[in-house]
Amino acid sequence: MTNRTDDEYPEAPSDRTHVKRYHWLARYDQETVKAILDATPLAHVGCMMNGVPFVTPTFFWREGDRVYWHGSSAGRLFKALEHQDICLTVSLLDGLVIARSAYNFNCNFRSVMLLGRAELISDAAVKAEKLRNFVDGLIPGEWERLRPVHAKEIEATAVASLSIAEASCKVRTGPPLDDEEDYAFPSWAGVIPIRYQVLPPEPDPRNLPDVPMPEDILKFRLG
Repeated sequence: MTNRTDDEYPEAPSDRTHVKRYHWLARYDQETVKAILDATPLAHVGCMMNGVPFVTPTFFWREGDRVYWHGSSAGRLFKALEHQDICLTVSLLDGLVIARSAYNFNCNFRSVMLLGRAELISDAAVKAEKLRNFVDGLIPGEWERLRPVHAKEIEATAVASLSIAEASCKVRTGPPLDDEEDYAFPSWAGVIPIRYQVLPPEPDPRNLPDVPMPEDILKFRLG
């Protein structure tokens, strides 16, 4: 893990995204933000509901400088989104860092936090377009292979988006950082790497016998 000098730290896009704890791990550049967002389809959306903080896991996708996610139009999350700033986070665990003291145990990881006001998409045609982008982003060409979507399904689905402009990332890599005197202590230290593995597809036993698996199914990746 590389430590940077103070003059190498970039400016945060806002005071509330400025990383204070372990600030040497901070990244604010859009290249890093997009790379982390594109590494997984799972995010967590946090907002206040009736004075209580709620954090909801959700599938999401990125298009340019905005992220999108969907859910039930009747869900309370989407009723609360437009009335407050929200927080969307993505985290990837890359390794368990074993140090020579419990205090210095750590993990290698990539994380991004987005802040801002979400926008709901009400136009049915635009919602269908965004949902198509979501499906095809997971499995290329899958939307055209599926049963055509019903109008009532689009109506029952809410789609929200959020700018990625106000973002901060943290990235840690490398070996443990122990106190200097602890390097002489006879305890093993190192990193247990963690990787996301996509296993071979498992067919639905109720698949029709003459329907082959599309080659695009094998293109799904994580990490």
